[in-house]
Amino acid sequence: MPETASRLKHFSESVIREMTRVADKYNAINLSQGFPDFDPPAALVKAAQKALEDGFHQYAVTWGAPRFRQALARKQQHWMGLDLDPDTHIVVTCGGTEAMMTAMMTVCNPGDKVIIFSPFYENYGADTILSGAEPLFVPLHPPDFGFDPDELRTAFEKGVKALVLCNPSNPSGKVFTGEEMRIIAALAMEFDAFVITDEVYEHIVYPPHEHIYMASLPGMRERTLSTGSLSKSYSITGWRLGYVIAPENIIREARKVHDFLTVGAAAPLQEAAVTALDFPLSYYKELQAGYIRRRDCFLSYLDQAGLRYTRPQGAYYVLADISDFGFESDDAFCRWMAKEIGVAAVPGSGFFREPVRHLIRFHFAKREETLRAAGERLLTLPEKM
Repeated sequence: MPETASRLKHFSESVIREMTRVADKYNAINLSQGFPDFDPPAALVKAAQKALEDGFHQYAVTWGAPRFRQALARKQQHWMGLDLDPDTHIVVTCGGTEAMMTAMMTVCNPGDKVIIFSPFYENYGADTILSGAEPLFVPLHPPDFGFDPDELRTAFEKGVKALVLCNPSNPSGKVFTGEEMRIIAALAMEFDAFVITDEVYEHIVYPPHEHIYMASLPGMRERTLSTGSLSKSYSITGWRLGYVIAPENIIREARKVHDFLTVGAAAPLQEAAVTALDFPLSYYKELQAGYIRRRDCFLSYLDQAGLRYTRPQGAYYVLADISDFGFESDDAFCRWMAKEIGVAAVPGSGFFREPVRHLIRFHFAKREETLRAAGERLLTLPEKM
């Protein structure tokens, strides 16, 4: 019998989604896969109902319904500080996951090298390999998860086609500083490389930290593919609405990739999402305030439970250190915790290229009562050991 593709031997199925299945098996509180347990804004839900009633049931324009692209351009133009043409600078995708895959396949040829910071969201390595490219991993060093400029330069010197930048970062909660962004930009220009950004957490940033868009830096717009999603900002992870924003010459090629990957994102959901994209600025302030409350609530329980952690600067994840609990691996600890404590997390080793086995990732995109319930269970950790 013929064998399946050899490139699939270089990565496994998602550890994150696997831990959701473990959570379901033991009826544990799922703080592994990053989706909320609260509803989207009521106005957005009503808009979805209306879109279904108004007959948006067939294909939209392949690269995005016009009203959606226009609303997205208005919104991102404000935040990114760039002039955006909805007809030439945007392709709408089936979630941020497809946006990243589309961006990768648009710029990478087989054999190209792509820099990925470690720890990293697990899709990036798989996307690179599926594109036929080779990932080059550059470590982010705890506790602040900054990078060594010399290590980054060494990676660029190997002949790099692109760098992937998740900012704010999953899983570490790192928000890259202005100085770090300028270093990355300078190297990308010096070595004539693209930067592919994942900015799905752009509005979940905790003061005094600020999000800087790579495409807004001098000389970077023409070589940056900004990918994003509505999933996190509007609590609609199941709607699968993402996008790539880039210069016209890049989007022209990205539309080809997107067309043959998925044809198009869901028409009624694009129509409904215009409502969210037109929310006032106060919405984003309230979003930030809500996640600050959730973060502080959950971290207070980690403090009481004796779990050391790196305080997140953005996104809604926290990496916790389990060194004091005596387990051989993070995977064994997470499976034990789901079964015996009733809280599910993700083994941190799935995010690192380096042999890291002492960290686990929680997410706190939950109602505060859910986080308190999870926290009360985590307080029993010492007595269960």
